[in-house]
Amino acid sequence: QVQLVESGGGLVQAGGSLRVSCAVSGRIFSILGWFRQAPGKEREFVAATTWSGDSKYYADSVKGRFTISRDNGEKTVYLQMNSLKPEDTADYYCAAGWATGQAMGVSSSYRYWGQGTQVTVSS
Repeated sequence: QVQLVESGGGLVQAGGSLRVSCAVSGRIFSILGWFRQAPGKEREFVAATTWSGDSKYYADSVKGRFTISRDNGEKTVYLQMNSLKPEDTADYYCAAGWATGQAMGVSSSYRYWGQGTQVTVSS
């Protein structure tokens, strides 16, 4: 049975940092990604990595501030978020699936999703 369990969300002041984690169990996927959804807005892509780590993609809004990484031994994917802004406030979801190239940034490439973890950035 496939499970993705996020953790590490919380409240942080603008300019601060936070790391969210996602433990993956059940099988191996070719890509792992993070998406977010703010209240009243559509879900949007944040970052993705291949399981091998040789390819990573980021949304323009988080480039230079967020870093995605994975620990294959622990089957965990991380999202390190620095220089956080109030507009980063959202529920963050990890997802797993199969895709290559730019398709890694598309939600339909992901078959399995976690339950989400809330990140709130105060101004």
